[in-house]
Amino acid sequence: MTEEEMLVQEQFEDVLNTGDKEALSEFLNEQNISDVAELIDENEDREIDIFMSLSMHRATGVFKILDHPTQKRIIKNLPPTKSAELLNKMEPDDRTSFFEDLPNEVVRELVKTLVPEERKITLSLLGYPENSVGRLMTPDYVYVYEDNTVAEVLDIIRGVGKNTETIDVIYVIDKHGELLDDLRIREFILASPDTKVSEMMDGRFIELNVNDDQETANEVFKMNNRVALPVVDDNNVLLGIVTIDDVLWVTNEEFSEDIQKIGGAQALDTPYLETPIFTLVKKRVGWLVILFLGEMLTATAMAFFNDEMAQVIILTNFIPLIISTGGNSGTQASTLIIQAMALGEVSLRDWWRVMRREIMSGLMLGIILGIVGFCRIAIWSFLMNHHIITSYNYGPYWVLIGLTVCFSLVGVVLWSSLIGSMLPLLLKRLGADPASSSAPFVATLVDVTGLIIFFNVALWTLTGTLL
Repeated sequence: MTEEEMLVQEQFEDVLNTGDKEALSEFLNEQNISDVAELIDENEDREIDIFMSLSMHRATGVFKILDHPTQKRIIKNLPPTKSAELLNKMEPDDRTSFFEDLPNEVVRELVKTLVPEERKITLSLLGYPENSVGRLMTPDYVYVYEDNTVAEVLDIIRGVGKNTETIDVIYVIDKHGELLDDLRIREFILASPDTKVSEMMDGRFIELNVNDDQETANEVFKMNNRVALPVVDDNNVLLGIVTIDDVLWVTNEEFSEDIQKIGGAQALDTPYLETPIFTLVKKRVGWLVILFLGEMLTATAMAFFNDEMAQVIILTNFIPLIISTGGNSGTQASTLIIQAMALGEVSLRDWWRVMRREIMSGLMLGIILGIVGFCRIAIWSFLMNHHIITSYNYGPYWVLIGLTVCFSLVGVVLWSSLIGSMLPLLLKRLGADPASSSAPFVATLVDVTGLIIFFNVALWTLTGTLL
């Protein structure tokens, strides 16, 4: 806990010890919602008391930023009338986000507690495909018509603005509900009261389709300086808006999902501690079996070169070095490309530019590591020849062994960099998630090919001397 959080905790305990419910309510309603959320996390046994002491407006704000297990626990333990009031007061998109992670039977029971209007909105939002923009949007926004005057618009904002999620942007529609434009509220504040909306329109607006993927919304928000974007159907009818705070939550969830995939596991649908052991095993076992079968190919590759290893046993000492270096360089390249693709810095059409860069960087990295490897063998041989150390000697052909390791590292790092960078792009081209090109998968693939490169270089450099 930070110093400020500790101070809030101490003040909370002092107010709690007085037993004055009004003082507790006043104290909690004066705190930032993030501080109240922290109090709930630190005082699980008091979370219901805290929620019951908050004003309903503040309670909905706090509830939104709590993690899902805490949200479920609070809804379960709140008195039925209080939980119903909380769900009805929540913004439709926040309520939908909470519902979509609950079992269907629980959702059915909670939907029954909503008033008819909120129930209709919630069922409508839940009807859109999972991970679509439709699940994120809220139907609460301010809209006007092109023949309204600025004075009329300001009256509309005063009348309905307090019930909408944001009034930063006002949407212009026609009599059929089709979106014509969006205008920032500052334009109305600065305009003359008798100015017509049609005179202010320029037709330059950006909209999202209700069936767009949520990642698309993230990209559009990132490329355009907006706090909210309109959501339309295929006929350009305005259905709702998506605000930046909801997109930030989605971005965080997508990031967590990609990290899990990069680690070599399927993404978890629930928080780690809330996931049943059997589900956790099922999410991880698939990749582990695939990777295990892949590593069996490594054993096959080694068996193919048994005769060479028997003749030059020293080669086996460098197998872990070659394998781990290839895996590390491949994982680096894969992670960099996955991140670049997620940020929109790299697309499929950039594959040739990526390949050229990885050829150059892989070659330079391989040369650097190869020189380091050769120097290590040279230094070791020098120390042995001068009896400074007495362990294994590379013998009179230490230069050839050093060159074998050097050239192998150049080849393995170059190859693994290409594999690690091209695999995410290939998966994207095939319609799969680039994050599925996980670090363990790249490392396993490089293990097999790295051994083949290593032993073939050995055959090339050592034939006629040690082989």
